[in-house]
Amino acid sequence: MNTTRTTPPPSTPNRPLTAHELALESAGTAVALALGLPAALRTVADQLIRSASSVPANLAEGAGRAGRDRLHHWRIAYASALEADSHLRLLLAAGAVDGAKAAQALELFDRVRALTWRLIHPRR
Repeated sequence: MNTTRTTPPPSTPNRPLTAHELALESAGTAVALALGLPAALRTVADQLIRSASSVPANLAEGAGRAGRDRLHHWRIAYASALEADSHLRLLLAAGAVDGAKAAQALELFDRVRALTWRLIHPRR
């Protein structure tokens, strides 16, 4: 029987797991949008893919760490969500991506940032 855990247990009830689930969804939408971009926008697409995929990766890694190391990864996730948001807004303003799908990803990244902010700055 395999007892290896594939998802780290949340350290704060439901927040890391919820943030991670939303981050996977928002990153998936952002990556799908990036993959549909023309060659002329390849550099922006690559940056969007890197920043969007960094969000769930750092949330997951932070959940498996402790102390300042955990906070470091969650701060990176927060900043990467801001970066992905910026790339999406640029592509949206340029008319290069589907507006409804971009709006969905932007809303999800906003929710991820809110949850991540609470992980970084818990109420005392």
